[in-house]
Amino acid sequence: MTDIVDELKWRGLFAQSTDEDALRKALADGPVTFYCGFDPTAASLHVGHLVQVLTVRRLQQAGHRPLALVGGATGQIGDPRPTAERTLNAPETVANWVTRLRSQIEPFLSFEGENAAVMVNNLDWTAGLSAIEFLRDIGKHFRVNKMLTKDSVARRLESQEGISYTEFSYQLLQGMDFLELYRRYGCTLQQGGSDQWGNLTAGIDLIHRLEPGAEVHALATPLMVKADGTKFGKSESGAVWLDPEMTTPYAFYQFWLNVDDRDISRYMRILSFRTPAELEELEKVTEERPQARTAQRALAEELTTLVHGADQCAAVVAASKALFGQGELGELDEATLGAALSEVPHARVTELGPLVDLLVEAGLAPSKSGARRTVKEGGAYVNNVKAVDGEAAPAREELLHGRWLVLRRGKKNLAAIEVTAG
Repeated sequence: MTDIVDELKWRGLFAQSTDEDALRKALADGPVTFYCGFDPTAASLHVGHLVQVLTVRRLQQAGHRPLALVGGATGQIGDPRPTAERTLNAPETVANWVTRLRSQIEPFLSFEGENAAVMVNNLDWTAGLSAIEFLRDIGKHFRVNKMLTKDSVARRLESQEGISYTEFSYQLLQGMDFLELYRRYGCTLQQGGSDQWGNLTAGIDLIHRLEPGAEVHALATPLMVKADGTKFGKSESGAVWLDPEMTTPYAFYQFWLNVDDRDISRYMRILSFRTPAELEELEKVTEERPQARTAQRALAEELTTLVHGADQCAAVVAASKALFGQGELGELDEATLGAALSEVPHARVTELGPLVDLLVEAGLAPSKSGARRTVKEGGAYVNNVKAVDGEAAPAREELLHGRWLVLRRGKKNLAAIEVTAG
């Protein structure tokens, strides 16, 4: 076993644990069977979940056995949010989301060898449980005064809306998960985000009550926030999802490429699988030449490859370069080009007029006179070709995949024109 605790600390992935010395010894003596839970409250995981998914991967690579729980039961209720009650989803919807989330988590883990991962669903041990059995066998061992101290519960109690008994009971379900996994698989460690600390310790308390002498642990990773205080995992268009139908691989890549310089070193340590020496070198390059965005590019390529595969990563890298004149736009497939152009300002027209009109329509010039000046000064490009006549209309043969023109003013100002049927 490697000393994974020291590595987690160096990477900024160790917020707190129940007993660090005992946990360190257990992991060193290993292998330890551990679990991390993911609730299907949406059709996809988002990049905020990557912290946990990749921490599970690290622990497995260090020799430990992961149980990845996708909560078909807890997903029907939802962990209480600090601000408002969750909307309950139909059981059929949650079941579908369980399948989708499992398919997103599985590629990160190995299901072979002595520490092969296991996917589990807490609906397996709750579906046949009656309310009376649940209250007698589980609820009996929870103390309401302690449950009230959980941060999200306390904040909801102070609000006008309050909290429902359903969401208040979430702690019991998650605590029961740890107990069941301890009994079924010998699971002795639960890992999760620091906002889950109350739920993590609830499971430990329950096991101690029902399994005297059991040695179990909890490990919490820090919550990630941006340097400006905004929530990690959000872009201007909303959450950044792992599902390529919800966030395109191109948009996913661009999210990491645009990470603030103040955040990139921290994100690299938490999310990258590069060695400490490699990461320290990238941190040094970022400090010396931040404009090169070397670390951002490295992280974007690593995570896009992990989530979407090497081929998709190569395609979006090629698209990113081609849009700014460093590659052939005509070589990009339609789906990749369309995804890339959806991330830049664009206008739709039914026919191609003079270039000066298109530059104004696309927002690259404030007026026709401004557009003419840009063309005259050699700063206007159509599909990466410098424009020489602003009064001429581009030919329909110039349309990429029969639909798009990529317009550029200078080196960095991009826009797209999409020709649609009249």
